[in-house]
Amino acid sequence: MKIISYNINGIRSSIEKGLADWIKLNDADIVLFQETKAQKEQINSQVFEKMGYHVYSFSAQKKGYSGVACLTKTKPLHVEYGMGIEKYDAEGRCLRMDFENFSVLNTYHPSGSSGDERQAFKMQWLADFQIYINKLKQSFPKLVISGDFNICHQKIDINNPQKHNKSSGFLPQERQWIGQFIESGFIDTFRWIYPNQENRYSWWSYRANSRQKNLGWRIDYHFVSENLKDIIFKADIFPEVQHSDHCPIFLELE
Repeated sequence: MKIISYNINGIRSSIEKGLADWIKLNDADIVLFQETKAQKEQINSQVFEKMGYHVYSFSAQKKGYSGVACLTKTKPLHVEYGMGIEKYDAEGRCLRMDFENFSVLNTYHPSGSSGDERQAFKMQWLADFQIYINKLKQSFPKLVISGDFNICHQKIDINNPQKHNKSSGFLPQERQWIGQFIESGFIDTFRWIYPNQENRYSWWSYRANSRQKNLGWRIDYHFVSENLKDIIFKADIFPEVQHSDHCPIFLELE
């Protein structure tokens, strides 16, 4: 099973840049989009349905903001929209698909880069997200949790870590959260395959030619529960794909 996760920074603009053609070419079983920035009726589902995908989306109440969407070749047994917490669900940040043997969670974590208020919101989200996942594991022990977490875990995951150690997305308390999330029973699949590989990033600022210079951050993840570790076959990052300021990340399970 091949799974792609991709923060597309606006699904309408990404489609104009050839996103649908790239999706068709790669023919993944499941595709997870974050930051769709569109209401359900603004998403051209037909372009993906023609490829054989079932399409599910969860939009923010605020137009042109946040939002996630899922494409899947196999129809889920159940689709869960949101976490059941109004202040987060109003921003369209979480969509879960339950299949016969496992569940896939598509998540778009908040950014705290706009100021103290959103950073506080982000830290509360992280605490509540962990509680949500702890409960979810009791009913769905085999989990794939993918998306944009807006956090680099280790120094190897960011360019010039000394420069960014006071930046949202690389704050000590955020990095600690990723560590304890992994310790709670999850595997960072990219680091499972490439434990020491440097200069592999999934997001670049639009400023100062950051992408051309590869001054990036690895903030997008495929996490799987530890009981799935034996079927992790491949994990990768596709920096050459440029429909967004992020790039797609890839996971293949046997």
